[in-house]
Amino acid sequence: MTSHTLDTLELVTGGNPAATPVASIVVLHGLGADGNDFVPIAQELELDAIGPVRFVFPSAPVRPVTLNGGYEMRAWYDIHPPIGQSRREDEAGLRESCALVQGLLDREASRGVPPARTVLMGFSQGCAMTLMAGLRAPQRLAGLVGLSGYLPLAASAAAERSEVNRDVPIFLAHGTRDPVVVVERGVESRNALQALGYAVDWHTYPMEHSVCAQEVADLNVWLVRLLAS
Repeated sequence: MTSHTLDTLELVTGGNPAATPVASIVVLHGLGADGNDFVPIAQELELDAIGPVRFVFPSAPVRPVTLNGGYEMRAWYDIHPPIGQSRREDEAGLRESCALVQGLLDREASRGVPPARTVLMGFSQGCAMTLMAGLRAPQRLAGLVGLSGYLPLAASAAAERSEVNRDVPIFLAHGTRDPVVVVERGVESRNALQALGYAVDWHTYPMEHSVCAQEVADLNVWLVRLLAS
């Protein structure tokens, strides 16, 4: 699957699609969605203080998802039903998609936006892939944004994370009423990242498995602070 070419949508802020971007934000959608999912959220962000920013919205490959009875949908990896308190993770799928995401980051670098000016962002499954790929990226990234998700393959994160991203800034947000990825799992992931020495900017909101206006506003402040220097 690592040879798969992902379909992507793009948006350059500032109203001029031909403008040369000063930063890139790669946004990874959640289970069953596609690259269109977060375009409206990107359009709500006010990033003029940064300059032209290129948003890249890839669509995950289509694959059977065990949790949904094997129904094929866009997914970064398979999800298995929980057995008691245990969680079986699709390590092969996670690692395949990690390579795909790294390919997107490499592509941005080849187009003139250095990794240090590139933010990796994701929602739900996309959050998991953001943390998976972002911690392991071989070149220093500007930052990671994880919304309503969790840290996958947490036991291997310490051994596999890259030296250059050991202190990458991380914005994490979660809904306190999330029935899909419960907030406790988000807290668990935050704590694991903090234990590894990451400075996590943690936010919770009274919402379910979604995105709210205050979350977008807080993310906006964080992105401007991160990239407007």
